[in-house]
Amino acid sequence: MGQDFNTEGMLDIFLFESGQLIEKLDELVIEKKDAEAFDSDDINEIFRVMHTIKGSSGIMMFENITKVSHKLEDIFYYIRESQPDNIPHKELVGYVLDVSGFIAGELDKIRDGEEPDGDQSEIMKNLERFLKEIKNEIEKDDKKELPPENVYVAPTQFYIPPVSTENSHFYKIHMTYRPDTMMSNVRAYAATYALKEVAEDLLFTPEDILTNEESADVILKEGFKMLLQAQCSKDEILGMIDSSEVEKIDIFECTAKEYQLGFDSSSDENNMIIDLTSSVDEIEKKAEQEKKEPKPGDYVIKSKEVGKAKKLAKNENKQPKQAFISINVEKMDQLLDLIGEIVIAEAVVSQNPDLKVPGLELSNFNKATAQLMKITSDLQEVIMSMRMMPLNGTFQKMNRIVFDSARKLDKDIELVISGENTEVDKNIIENISDPLMHIIRNSVDHGIETKEDRIAAGKDPKGVIKLTAKNEGGKVLIVVEDDGQGLNKDKILAKARKNGLISKDIEYSDKEIFQFITLPGFSTKEKVTELSGRGVGMDVVVKNLGNIGGTLEIDSVQGKGSTMTLKIPLTLAIITGIVLKIGSSTFVVETNAVKEFVRVSEGTIIDNPTGDTAVRIRDEILPLVNLGEKYKIEGYEMDPERDIMAVLEHEGKKVCVFISSLIGEQEIVVKPIPDYFKKVQGISGCTQLGDGSVALILDVGGLI
Repeated sequence: MGQDFNTEGMLDIFLFESGQLIEKLDELVIEKKDAEAFDSDDINEIFRVMHTIKGSSGIMMFENITKVSHKLEDIFYYIRESQPDNIPHKELVGYVLDVSGFIAGELDKIRDGEEPDGDQSEIMKNLERFLKEIKNEIEKDDKKELPPENVYVAPTQFYIPPVSTENSHFYKIHMTYRPDTMMSNVRAYAATYALKEVAEDLLFTPEDILTNEESADVILKEGFKMLLQAQCSKDEILGMIDSSEVEKIDIFECTAKEYQLGFDSSSDENNMIIDLTSSVDEIEKKAEQEKKEPKPGDYVIKSKEVGKAKKLAKNENKQPKQAFISINVEKMDQLLDLIGEIVIAEAVVSQNPDLKVPGLELSNFNKATAQLMKITSDLQEVIMSMRMMPLNGTFQKMNRIVFDSARKLDKDIELVISGENTEVDKNIIENISDPLMHIIRNSVDHGIETKEDRIAAGKDPKGVIKLTAKNEGGKVLIVVEDDGQGLNKDKILAKARKNGLISKDIEYSDKEIFQFITLPGFSTKEKVTELSGRGVGMDVVVKNLGNIGGTLEIDSVQGKGSTMTLKIPLTLAIITGIVLKIGSSTFVVETNAVKEFVRVSEGTIIDNPTGDTAVRIRDEILPLVNLGEKYKIEGYEMDPERDIMAVLEHEGKKVCVFISSLIGEQEIVVKPIPDYFKKVQGISGCTQLGDGSVALILDVGGLI
């Protein structure tokens, strides 16, 4: 590569596309892990994924990724070409996942700005041994011939000296990319790189696609042209070129003399058109017609016309494909911040104190602000929907975790997934991945018993972990349920008392006892393994969930299994809240947390001997928190006869607070608060109100 070439954009594309391919590979392999063998479609798909990663990593000069992907490509090349019998499927699945795990780890290093220096030697050794076994099996079968070697040509040069033979064909290729194609010069080079494996001679223009970023504009305007000398057909050339961003490809077979004249020589332009909207039968019919009536011409791939339904031979009712573009997440975050500022500005305008002049006619203003509020609300919903992502990607990763962990522990475990299409904010997905992974690993390691222990307990030798997601009251519940040995309540209680965490004289409910395992350093497992045990690091799980306003609820029946429920908000940025005053201070509480507002008399307030205060509401005794006293609000004294009582609820538990007055309900933009405020219990954030003042957001869970 040229020293002056900027590879930052190329690197972004490489990381994005390679990451997508690895996720797709994991999903395919895990889905077929219990099958007898990969079918032909699976083999072709895995071969294609490895071939693509091999080529792109070769361009980016990540040598270890190139080597390991090429070696796995070799294996599936021989399987595809020779179709050997009795391939050890489980072993092959393990090797594919080893390779995908290695590549995923190297991609993570590159994203973090580190050098991808992982040692692939052990994986290469295993793959080489497996490949030799396949070749030996093929050689034993007299009916099958060993296919030729899958030769890899490193991208060290861009021109191959011509060596013409009687079987050589000469082609002029003109590729036109879609106008919105990003990094078209890189994609053009990918096409030349794909053809290098069959090329006897290969030239292209523009020539400086790797040393001049402006060549991308030239390609979009004029197209990308190649001269190819090779011993292959037009169909084979089409199969090698990635046409995902290509509007059309003109492939003209010419004579050696025309080939030597270069790109600008005249030729017969009678084209054969392959329309992607045609059925497979129509395409095959046209191909047969060309064979019967040979004439010079081009293969042209045309993109689908607007409004014309795409028909497939096997699925006539398939929905039209949606168009997607990739957007930097930081730009999405900036856009969301701007929407938050618009919401605040809207409140400042509509609630401006200058409008409270007696007799001021505001009918037109109110109509205009109502229209503005509608547009702002619609804009907010669109932006939030853009940030909402289904959990299926995160859930599918758990499939890999279960498979790898169970293999290391020699356990037979099935992961059952449901509700994976539930959508949450992208930032929340990023924050729950690690906690969920830890809980799943604990279920595999410490929850599910060994096959022998399960048989002895009268259980199915195969353990089951259920991973479920569902919406419930503005929150998303992610439930991890296993049918393992469950938590030992007595052992947990004894450990907690031994460590001095609780009093010996107090009785605790089962759920309260199970929550002890989330305390720092708490574990009942005597032996720490590579995967750890339930309880090790659970405090980190709870802390990470707390950072996004989530909680962890634990339930278990000894001998039957355990259930871990993660309760997380749908989004972090904008909520609907009730604005209220306590003395001179303004607070906001999330609307979903308010159970009711009631009037009570002073006689219903109860002072407990412990010093706590409670209130009786309809024969129910509820704890009472004096926020004026708790937060030292100047000039405020709680007066039951004057104030309104708000009953707040969190996780099925209730708490009561007195408020001086209600301001109303409005959309609240959640803002972070300074570090020193985070030490104040019961405060989760702050927001700016329409009059420009700042209100603190109450954390009901913290109050309880």
